[in-house]
Amino acid sequence: MTQFSALRSLKSLLAASMAAGMLLTAASAAAQNTPGVLRVSAIPDEAPTELQRKFKPLGEYLAKVTGLKVEFTPVTDYAASVEGLINHKLDMVWFGGFTFVQANDRSKGQVVPLVQRVEDEKFRSVFITASPAIKTLADLKGKTLSFGSESSTSGHLMPRSYLLAAKIDPDTDLKRVSFSGTHDATVAAVAGGKVDAGALNISVWEKLVESNKVDTKAVHVFYTTPGFYDYNWSVSSKMPAALQKKITDAFLALDPSKPADKEILDLQRATRFIPTKAANYTQIEAAARNARLLK
Repeated sequence: MTQFSALRSLKSLLAASMAAGMLLTAASAAAQNTPGVLRVSAIPDEAPTELQRKFKPLGEYLAKVTGLKVEFTPVTDYAASVEGLINHKLDMVWFGGFTFVQANDRSKGQVVPLVQRVEDEKFRSVFITASPAIKTLADLKGKTLSFGSESSTSGHLMPRSYLLAAKIDPDTDLKRVSFSGTHDATVAAVAGGKVDAGALNISVWEKLVESNKVDTKAVHVFYTTPGFYDYNWSVSSKMPAALQKKITDAFLALDPSKPADKEILDLQRATRFIPTKAANYTQIEAAARNARLLK
């Protein structure tokens, strides 16, 4: 082969390689923004299998109402749910109040909360223990405590906020603070004697009690926080307004008197959904900044 022929062959190979690379890049971009698909996720405050079980009938309902294929993708941690939405790899996410505040802050106001459950207007957290010696927040001094995820509203931020309000600094007044990752893992840590107490959201606690997955004779609630705004379904502000309205209307139309709708609402632990707005989460933002969890 002549030097010229070899050079021409090399150029052809490079051109083909570049073309293939461009096709792969285009395919990757298309996969991240596939027309006709609504990409949904949720903060991982429970086990992935439980999140998918809870979402299945809701996903089928949204697919029917919107005409879109609805795909639910679990994420590894709370930060991934934030990054997924603001980087447009996800279209809609079930956020906790703090995670919404983080996403809205990171995106400079480009995240829109559409709906929340009625229960999320006055959500609460509970502190639990298996120790008869712990009866008040003050009794936690010198003890070990487990929160859920560091980015959890009801499993960390608000419980920490109420501890600080009670003049208890978790980082200096407690023997040790740990993070279980999820609400149900916090209950397991307390029940298993790994920590003296734990904080989690009241909804998961009530669900575990109702399903007999926790022995209330062994583990009990010793403090329930005042109410605060919490969870919501959020989307990017870049989502077309017509689709935002269609999704919002679909949630608002869920009727507990209809068996199929009641199944969806029960799995979401909701009596019904109502509209929400970013201004509802100013208390959460203030608590996060006060606790130095949001700069």
